[in-house]
Amino acid sequence: MFESAPFNDTPVSFDALGLDARLSRAVSDLGFEKTTPVQSAVFPAIAAGDDLVACAQTGTGKTIAFLLPTLQRLLANQAQARRTPRLLILAPTRELALQIEDDVRSLVRYARFSGVTVCGGMSMGAQARALRGGVDIVVATPGRLIDHINRGGATFEHLEVLVLDEADRMVDMGFWPDVQRIVGVLPATRQTLLFSATTSRDVMKAAKDIMRDPKMMQVGKSGGLAPTITHVSHHIASDAKAEWLNSFLARTPQHALVFVRTKHRADRLVQTLASHGHRCVPLHADRSQGQRSAAVEGFKTGRFRVLVATDIAARGLDVDGISHVINFEPPSTVDAYVHRVGRTGRAEASGTAVTLIAPDERQTMRAIERALQLKTVPA
Repeated sequence: MFESAPFNDTPVSFDALGLDARLSRAVSDLGFEKTTPVQSAVFPAIAAGDDLVACAQTGTGKTIAFLLPTLQRLLANQAQARRTPRLLILAPTRELALQIEDDVRSLVRYARFSGVTVCGGMSMGAQARALRGGVDIVVATPGRLIDHINRGGATFEHLEVLVLDEADRMVDMGFWPDVQRIVGVLPATRQTLLFSATTSRDVMKAAKDIMRDPKMMQVGKSGGLAPTITHVSHHIASDAKAEWLNSFLARTPQHALVFVRTKHRADRLVQTLASHGHRCVPLHADRSQGQRSAAVEGFKTGRFRVLVATDIAARGLDVDGISHVINFEPPSTVDAYVHRVGRTGRAEASGTAVTLIAPDERQTMRAIERALQLKTVPA
């Protein structure tokens, strides 16, 4: 079922894509000149209306890759549009949903599209009013959208395109039953696009039931690791990690993203680092949406140089200039490693991923290294 389809991933000028003038103007405003490989690869299939499973490294422009050709299709059929959602994009976390919302706004600034972002930590009433009033584009996390569907506030009888972004993470986080419930209320004739940094067996099995003869494209290196990332390992006792990190940050002035496993650890580590003069902030699920947004914005603008995050909170984080990702504790899965380190080395920039490995964590890290055929260098 998932046989790879031929594709051309050679970057081309956006002018060569034959974009609607309104999209072309928006792309020009953003300063984009040439497509990335994944954008070149998927554009023809999406524009033709095919179902598609696309796997590519993080930081390669996947959001624009599915948005541009999808919006192109919607604009071509705008005269027949009704006041119900035409495009639904599902994302695993609020942060990623809000990032997608920003990209949508940038691309439709000259087109007459309306939209709403439906996720937790935001007003349920405002979302319901927007859905009742009629919007073209919905960006949502599965759980919050299910709430609206259950209340009768979200209908999708005229939906044309469903996009599942970071589908591997939705499977990992246990959201797939919600995805299946949502798919159950969508038209069977829709186009379905599944984007992922990895294509595990679980992801492909989940996709099989919701897609129609999809094309499969693996763009770039299998496994989702960008070649621009240097992977460093450092074997160290657990109780020495904080001191090592403090010293490392003192001699490394660039932006750093530090991953930990628990919310409690994130808060404690921020307190420790702040006591040594580092401008840092936590990002985890116990923080309010306002606090999480402020943390990400502060990290982007340079107010905070270090962001200490759990996996769920940092999912979809897209910040330019992250020079280092520090795995304070190794992740528990291969996919989590791919997504963590993918926050650096984006868009062909170089980056470094450092993993601190205590004696009782060595087996976990060895399994990740074997699965990814990963060669690390010592710190």
